[in-house]
Amino acid sequence: MLKIQNLSKTYPKGKKAVDNISLSINPGEVFGFIGHNGAGKTTTIKCIAGILDFEEGEIFVNGNSLRKDPIGCKQDIAYIPDNPDLYEQMTGVQFLNFICDIYNISEEQRNKDINKYAEIFQIKNNLGDTISTYSHGMKQKLALISALTRRPKLMVLDEPFVGLDPKAAHSVKQIMREMCDHGTSVFFSTHVLEVAEKLCDHIAIIKDGKIVAYGTMEEVKGNSSLEDVFLELVNNE
Repeated sequence: MLKIQNLSKTYPKGKKAVDNISLSINPGEVFGFIGHNGAGKTTTIKCIAGILDFEEGEIFVNGNSLRKDPIGCKQDIAYIPDNPDLYEQMTGVQFLNFICDIYNISEEQRNKDINKYAEIFQIKNNLGDTISTYSHGMKQKLALISALTRRPKLMVLDEPFVGLDPKAAHSVKQIMREMCDHGTSVFFSTHVLEVAEKLCDHIAIIKDGKIVAYGTMEEVKGNSSLEDVFLELVNNE
């Protein structure tokens, strides 16, 4: 579903944020992307989402080249940043319908999914309020609902649990697994290593723009905890 080949991204003044990384995700997998602050996680994710250009390598989404068919790839991707920028003058329900209109989601499907997820995330009574009145956590929930109503083939999430209350975070974990059971792939970054250890099928650890560990959860952590492996790798100079 997602294949990254020899991806490199250099910022102005020569800072190489991502250095020749490769990885792949199969349909129905949860893939965790782990690294310290500044390791290259968000840069990689923004390249996958088509927000940042990259000078070397290639990204394929559902077999399509992001370079050659960016619109086709974006139709298969739902991207949720760690701090979503929403149209704050809209109400919650206006924003959700706006997103559904862009992706030609039927009225029947959108109504069903909006009601379902608004109830799960406990913001159904707030959908008529303007987004400017929402807390960070409520904006995060609204962004998640806008992605879930699309039923994407690939979910790309940057720190999806930041700002969520424990009940909402638990719901997100359940939804991730349910979506994967129906063939969706989930690629997400997180600092919550316990969540990654319990949830992920595969994992990659990135350090200074390079992949330093990659494989199934059992292959990466062996008989140790993910936290122990992560700390050993990132502290090893």
